[in-house]
Amino acid sequence: MDAATEPVQSRQGRQVVVTGLGATTPIGGDVASTWQGLLAGRSGVGVLTEEWAADLPVRIAARIEVEPLEVLERVEARTLDRSQQFAIIAAREAWAQAGRPEVDKERLGVVFASGIGGVTTLLNSYDTLREKGARRVSPHTVPMLMPNGPAAAVGLDLQARAGVHTPVSACASGAEAIAVGLEMIRGGRADVVVCGGTEAAIHPLPLAAFAAMRAMSTRNDEPLRASRPYDKARDGFIMGEGAGAVVLEAAEYAQARGATILGEIAGVGISSDGYHIAAPDPEGRGVVRALQAALSNAGLAPSDITHINAHATSTPAGDVAEAKAIREVFGAAADGVVVTAPKSTFGHLLGAAGVVEAIATLLSINEHIVPPTLNLDDKDDDVDLDVVTVDPRPLRPGPALSNAFGFGGHNVVLVIKPA
Repeated sequence: MDAATEPVQSRQGRQVVVTGLGATTPIGGDVASTWQGLLAGRSGVGVLTEEWAADLPVRIAARIEVEPLEVLERVEARTLDRSQQFAIIAAREAWAQAGRPEVDKERLGVVFASGIGGVTTLLNSYDTLREKGARRVSPHTVPMLMPNGPAAAVGLDLQARAGVHTPVSACASGAEAIAVGLEMIRGGRADVVVCGGTEAAIHPLPLAAFAAMRAMSTRNDEPLRASRPYDKARDGFIMGEGAGAVVLEAAEYAQARGATILGEIAGVGISSDGYHIAAPDPEGRGVVRALQAALSNAGLAPSDITHINAHATSTPAGDVAEAKAIREVFGAAADGVVVTAPKSTFGHLLGAAGVVEAIATLLSINEHIVPPTLNLDDKDDDVDLDVVTVDPRPLRPGPALSNAFGFGGHNVVLVIKPA
């Protein structure tokens, strides 16, 4: 049997399935409301009304729709950074949907990512130090600001002992968390892994810093129309906040316990550009390699793919580079692939984006429908893709890709199959 016909499972190790989903985003406090918001084309972007935002060049963002204190007890929340609060909320929803597996804790892992970590705790604690002195700095500060804090919080909540990990690869972090969880199960180190991504960086310094890079939209007077992936008038991304989580299991373990299987993580492709700290390779060569690796890892051809959930952040350079890479890999097969760009709806969730968008991808292929891309009024001439606009589009059955890329040239592509 040659490599082209050899069964995927024998090449890749154990089959890895999804049994639980969780999210808290700017358009919904859970997966169901987020999904309905995507299908309805409802934007979560709004004007920042805080006094500190008045002098910023960017005064719009996508705030979380349901505040953590509406879900968590105050005594618990006070020892968690905002990003950790989001992570706990999303992970608990996913764990509950998975049926709270009674797994041996030494076979349970957690991989929870963040691109920036507890930045609000760090900056607010420094203000406390300057204004009130060292004695007023909270003893919880270090656990709240450390980048692995969300993973640690979820791991402690679930008592996971197979390993707790924190990929930090900018805006590809969440997708890489799923990739790491996939390999933990394929390699036999765990039977169940809770994977996620979280971010809470809507604060004057991160906003000012991204604005200084000219990475963000300055369409302050039109917040609902500011995030416009692939549109000729796009001028940058909108910062969002939130978290997503998925429960991954070895297929045989999930089947043995009678779990409801929602889909399969069939493959992953990872590459790096080696080009620039912030700008993508304009020809998308790193993305090409990640796409090719993902398809090969899943044992699929471009013609097998029905849908791509694009990274498309609404930046002038990034959107075109990704579109070129997709067209290069797929060729004529790209004409049959339906593409959407959900950051037009809930903004860019940074380290959480890859997980929340993987969840949306799974729901699309299970329900055979693709949410629209907002604000795409005049598509860039260099974007030769079939992008859904205005209304949701029916989708033929089949596997899909979820793309995630990050500053530093990180590229992660997930292959997701329906249940």
